[in-house]
Amino acid sequence: MDTYHSFKNDLLEISKDISSLISDMKAVPGAGKDSFYGWEKTCREIPGQLSEDSIRVAVVGSIKSGKSTFVNALFRGDYLKRGAGVVTSVVTRVCRGDTLEAKLRFKSWDEVNAEMAQALILFPSQGSENEGFDIRQDQDRIKLRKAIVGLNPDILIGAETRNMNSTLLMSYLKGYDRVKDILSPSDTAVLEFNCGHFPEHKAFAGDDTLAVYLKDIRLEIATGDIDRNTELADCQGSDSPNPLHLAMIQDYLLLTHLIVYVISGRIGLRQADLKFLSVIKKMGIIDNIVFIVNFDFNEHESSEDLHAVVERIREDLSLIKPEPEIYTLSALFNLFGFRREFLPHKDRSRLLQWESEKDFCSVSDQETQRFESDFNRKVTEERNSLLLKNHIERVGIISSGLAYRIGIHRDILSADALGAEGLVKKISHHQKRMKQIRAMTETALDGMVKHIRQGIRADVDRFFDTRSGEIPGNVFKFIRNYDPAFHNYEQTLGASNVGSAMYLLFQEFRHAADMFMAESIFPEIIRFVREKEKDISNQLESVKEPYHLMAEEALAEYHRTMKEFGISRTVPEQKLENRHTVRMPDTDLVKRTAGLTLPPLSAAMRYSAKIKTEAILRSGFYSVIRTVKKLLKRPIQNEREGGLAALKIGLSRLKHETEQSVIFQFKDYRENLKFQYLFKLTDALSGILHDLLADQFQTYISDLSQIAGQVGEKQTDKEEISQRLKEMEERAAEIGERISRIRSAIIHP
Repeated sequence: MDTYHSFKNDLLEISKDISSLISDMKAVPGAGKDSFYGWEKTCREIPGQLSEDSIRVAVVGSIKSGKSTFVNALFRGDYLKRGAGVVTSVVTRVCRGDTLEAKLRFKSWDEVNAEMAQALILFPSQGSENEGFDIRQDQDRIKLRKAIVGLNPDILIGAETRNMNSTLLMSYLKGYDRVKDILSPSDTAVLEFNCGHFPEHKAFAGDDTLAVYLKDIRLEIATGDIDRNTELADCQGSDSPNPLHLAMIQDYLLLTHLIVYVISGRIGLRQADLKFLSVIKKMGIIDNIVFIVNFDFNEHESSEDLHAVVERIREDLSLIKPEPEIYTLSALFNLFGFRREFLPHKDRSRLLQWESEKDFCSVSDQETQRFESDFNRKVTEERNSLLLKNHIERVGIISSGLAYRIGIHRDILSADALGAEGLVKKISHHQKRMKQIRAMTETALDGMVKHIRQGIRADVDRFFDTRSGEIPGNVFKFIRNYDPAFHNYEQTLGASNVGSAMYLLFQEFRHAADMFMAESIFPEIIRFVREKEKDISNQLESVKEPYHLMAEEALAEYHRTMKEFGISRTVPEQKLENRHTVRMPDTDLVKRTAGLTLPPLSAAMRYSAKIKTEAILRSGFYSVIRTVKKLLKRPIQNEREGGLAALKIGLSRLKHETEQSVIFQFKDYRENLKFQYLFKLTDALSGILHDLLADQFQTYISDLSQIAGQVGEKQTDKEEISQRLKEMEERAAEIGERISRIRSAIIHP
């Protein structure tokens, strides 16, 4: 068992032991059963919070860099299907399990139709009728298939930005019959393949016409040394020509704790890699990244040649991240080694040939071992930092408070009636002050939450303001300055095919705008949100500090009073660094516990769904051409001139409609960001801080009059209760020692 799981199990046992001790304490006459509710609630919540402790690792890189092979090698088997091409955006999430299991989550019919509607905007021969398109309707599919077949070859064949949408539409049409009985109208359908049927999932992942219907794939694998609570995600290639895929990768990266970036040793670092790494840096998560140079034995003359390639990659990476952490290994060599007995003859021959290359084998083996060792250490440290530190402080506060309560009850019980009455009066006086401080703290916390919400509202509105906000302004500037190469259309453009040309122009324009959003706008939104998260935490922290000091002063006076009654041993004698103090809850942990995620950035890319195509098309492009004739006040020399003029007017209208749809989408995202994320995060953080403070105050504000009433009971009853309290005190001390040991190991390893 690794260190993390050992500490986790210890913490669960401690939580259970504290709960048991609280139950025993509640059974003591006069202890006040209701006063332990907050502590019991905390102990009940800890197991559930620790059960959701998966660490997410994203494996990213360009297409054909070997991401899937790398993940397969980590799990010691050929489980993941290689990428299904550039059409799909499937994320394959992999973790350890007891058996082989694949869960495929499908898009709903509503989501499929919405995505197809995006690709059908200004689609030739369809006009503005696409708004009612439903792939489940036979006539809609037949009509669309005919329209695609009749498309101008320039739309079907050419640059990736040109054929991407028609390929997407055709993939949906071709795969329909095979998935029509699986998908649900509005919910996510799940298909499972277990044990012997596990390989069948590859049919979906490896076929564009099926993979296009998938949301994601989750695999549970029973082999490999990856920890059960670590999830690896094999993401779509970072150089995908589809900007939506980039946005979806960004959405997933925001949930991860570590990024493994795979670089092909054969191709090296490409411009697309540097561009994507720049996006990661703008997002503020570049510090959480390590690099794999995945080399092929057949592509290098010698280990010296390989070393030179790696050093060039290191120099390029240093421009983005100083002193990059790089591991040089062959994922395919590792995978073949693990699957030796299952390899076909050809692959077994390749493996034998590679094994004769001793220098390459040595490099790959040593670097693989170094990576796996460092990877396990990073994951363990991340868990310790994210989970255990927060919980150990909280159980420490409860444990010390409970020990104090047990001790003070025992001391009161051991006093004579007169002394007990005087002690309770003194304690009651100080308790009133502590209650006042608690009330003031709660009032201040409530006031700060209102203040924070007002600040969030103003800052978010200002950030997304469509008149003065920098982000919308940059988008509008890009749209207005977009200037396509119209000469690319001149050779084939005529009045009869303006519609096809307009569709082509729109797709190129939308691709450029989407890519600008993904590469330049979304990282700025993420940076802004991270700043707001820090502001929320810091402002709540500012409430805690002054009242914490007031409570400390009141407690010091309280302890002096106890000494006057000869009760000094109840005063905690801990070094400052070992004291359990109220700390601000970790924001990432709170987000996970509360189920809060940033509204998907990919949703902000749906702006084109709001474009009113009829405003662009009007009564058709022939009417546009007639308008051009009037404007020019002369006959149009040829169809090409008329078509080009119509195209320019159409683009002008398209830009206007795009601006309007972007305004709508930004407003929608702005409201979701406020109400569904930042406001809820504020409430969650303040709620947990309130509970933490309540746990600490609870020690000193409980009513002790009932226990004082036990002083006059029979001597035998007093002795029995006192003995029970003594045993509980010893148990509390033992729990405190266990907490101190774990705390010391975690915080000062």
